[in-house]
Amino acid sequence: INMDLNAIIENMETGDQDAALMALQTYNKKMTQCFTFTTDEEEQRERLGELVLGFLERDLQPSCQLACLETIRILSRDKNNVAPFITHTAMQTLSRHAGIAISHGNVHCEGGVVLVPFAENPDLEVIVEALKSICNICLHNKVAVQVGQDLQLIVGIAERVKQCGEDQWNHYVRFFDLRLMFLLTAQRVAMRTQLLRELRGVSLLSNHLDATLGLCWPDTFEVGRAGVEVDPDSEEPAELPPLSREKIERAMEILKILFNITYDANRREVDEEEAAAFRHLGAILRHCLMSSADAQDDTEEFHSHSLNLLGNLPLSCLDVLLMPKVQQGSIEYMGVNMDAVNMLLEYMEKRLDRGKKLKETMLPSLNLLTESARIHRETRKFLRMKVLPPLRDVKNLPEVGNALRNKLVRLMTNIDTDVKNCAAEFLFVLCKESVSRFIKYTGYGNAAGLLAARGLLRGGGNPGVYSEDEDSDTEEYREAKSQINPVTGRVEDEQPNPMEGMTEEQKELEAMKLVNMFDKLSSFLAMDPKY
Repeated sequence: INMDLNAIIENMETGDQDAALMALQTYNKKMTQCFTFTTDEEEQRERLGELVLGFLERDLQPSCQLACLETIRILSRDKNNVAPFITHTAMQTLSRHAGIAISHGNVHCEGGVVLVPFAENPDLEVIVEALKSICNICLHNKVAVQVGQDLQLIVGIAERVKQCGEDQWNHYVRFFDLRLMFLLTAQRVAMRTQLLRELRGVSLLSNHLDATLGLCWPDTFEVGRAGVEVDPDSEEPAELPPLSREKIERAMEILKILFNITYDANRREVDEEEAAAFRHLGAILRHCLMSSADAQDDTEEFHSHSLNLLGNLPLSCLDVLLMPKVQQGSIEYMGVNMDAVNMLLEYMEKRLDRGKKLKETMLPSLNLLTESARIHRETRKFLRMKVLPPLRDVKNLPEVGNALRNKLVRLMTNIDTDVKNCAAEFLFVLCKESVSRFIKYTGYGNAAGLLAARGLLRGGGNPGVYSEDEDSDTEEYREAKSQINPVTGRVEDEQPNPMEGMTEEQKELEAMKLVNMFDKLSSFLAMDPKY
């Protein structure tokens, strides 16, 4: 049946459920793949939205209820035409059908939140359609987000998230609950704070992530996958089966919400209880980094979200990366399990080699490695062994070559200031913030930017609190040390004497030019407070 919008509206205006159902099913089928809307029929679409909302206030048969919600989902794709849906009444109606409306008289009652009873046996299709509609509306309209805040939608969602272990909720209900929670926390500081503090968001969502991934805990900070057998005689670590697409999708939404609510956690004081919750989360994130999905693209996105969130955790909680016991097949250094650190290093180098959007793709892992190396001696020594092994190649410039050191030194002159600074900071920390050692590995020319920013161009400065290292100079380096040009960081070919063939007067003239240049440089340095 081909029915135009006016005819559909006429059928709706009769108020007859059967006529409305047939009209809406026709419209929904026709518009199911429509994501862009012209200004034609804008008024009719708005009128249709109002009529459908009116129908949802009535006691409808399930098929008509579902058709109404499908229509709202389609209409709410038009960001310029969400006016009928952003009122308190409309949002309350939708949240009631989504099963996340709360009974406002009982928000602070004994025993927690009371959700508005929706139905004895909730229709999951109806819940999902209502959730999708609210997601569309909140994505397109800031007023709707404020209404969502007024209606305490975050409390209703959190209440259902607590039931993550119950089988009655399918993947779609769980996924769109999380997607809506992400959209609300991304746009409102008040809802981020409410979820973090009042609703104990870190523990709530960590438990949900735990249940989603199907984890087990052999020890306090040691995480395994339930049902994965570990062979004690095997030389290889237990192979974790890839996570399903549905689990990965939900896990990524949880990671994004946790990122929203912890964005300032590493810049403020955290109490003992918070630190314990962050450590627990850190152990789960370590497991995420060691896990994979069926598809390579999903694995990379999953690892990226895990890394971004790890970067938010207080530095004192990062020791959980090193907590698991050393097992057969794991990478061990100084008696510590370095699997996670090694994975971070490999991840960072892969992003570096791709060379695309380094700031977004590589910096989170590089920052994490820098901070871990700064506070954990074993991590720093392991990374130094990998990135700055004892120097043998003294003939080539530090930025020439395919070793990781060469690649990072090349980044130190990158056009993006953040990338440049981060690469320099990482190498500086691996050198224990020693100016002479930093210059030895990078060359004075490459090091000058970081040293100037820290007022260390003349050497000296406080190298920070680091443990002693054994002498790492190789025989090749010791032999060539006196011939290495500190500016370029390599042994240069012998250069001809520039004064050769000059008369005494010419030499005197060149010397005066040099004196004048030094005078100008001294004046410049005197004017800059950094020097």
